[in-house]
Amino acid sequence: MTNPFFKNHGPLKISKICEIINLNFDNKDTDQEIYDIKDLGNSENSDVTFFHSKKYKEIAAVTKASYCITTNSLKNELNSNCSPLIVDNVLIAVAKITNEFYPNAINDEFDSSVIHINKSKFKDKTKYGFNVLVGDNVTIGSNCSLGHNAIIEKNVSIGDNCSIGSNTIIRNSLLGNNVKVLDNCVIGKHGFGFFPDKNKNLRYPHIGIVIIEENCEIGCGSTIDRGSMSNTIIGKNTYLDNQIHIAHNVKIGENSIIAGQVGIAGSSIIGSNVRIGGQAGISGHIKIGNNVEIGGGSGVIKNIPDNTKVMGYPAKNIREFLRDNK
Repeated sequence: MTNPFFKNHGPLKISKICEIINLNFDNKDTDQEIYDIKDLGNSENSDVTFFHSKKYKEIAAVTKASYCITTNSLKNELNSNCSPLIVDNVLIAVAKITNEFYPNAINDEFDSSVIHINKSKFKDKTKYGFNVLVGDNVTIGSNCSLGHNAIIEKNVSIGDNCSIGSNTIIRNSLLGNNVKVLDNCVIGKHGFGFFPDKNKNLRYPHIGIVIIEENCEIGCGSTIDRGSMSNTIIGKNTYLDNQIHIAHNVKIGENSIIAGQVGIAGSSIIGSNVRIGGQAGISGHIKIGNNVEIGGGSGVIKNIPDNTKVMGYPAKNIREFLRDNK
């Protein structure tokens, strides 16, 4: 369920995909139809995928995709059933192909479909403040409240017993039961996906969504970007403090607590029962295990195993940090 809200304009012939990325593809199966573009782990044999970092070589070795956009230096990491499409810049090629499959996922203009809630089917079943707007394809469960100036844009499902704060904007998101989103949050908008391409920046389509599982709380002024190629997920019973940024594709496990002004960069995976102190920064594409504690102000730039306490920049085992800073 990566992209339930974005229309797939496939299938595309592999010859068309090669044309989009300016690749001469010498293969007798140029008429083979490709139905989607997905990440390595979620691809099927009718899909094209991409492989741009050795961090994902174990997944690349078992991907089910028929074709993979990759580099000459990484192609030998693919399994024999996956044909490499060799390019100089994988992410730019992926952006171009994704835009062909999902042209409506590039931009995030304001939702012109919204209407005032008192003109919607929710007017008698939802508690709401002044100037509340609701878009198309929205569901709201029982016993929910929406604060002043809240905007529930298109493609949102809100569970039972949820509270949405004033001045909050939500789109392309699924919220479970008993979720609280406090004031001034932005959830489900386009992530920060740009790639330099000669004299301009190429915007990357974001075809994922945000999933906030049950019993979570999102603090004031926080931003949660929707996924680019997979979903951004906040596990159940996880609490975010104020002014936190969760980037695209981030996965946070259950029962975690994250203090104010923490930033988590794209595609990082945070385990369950994790504690992160205020103003810590988590780099992208790394994995933090279960039961990890990260001290405030720390900078995490590499994987952290389960049951570890770290602090500092770069973050290190807390005993080592204290020894080095006596």
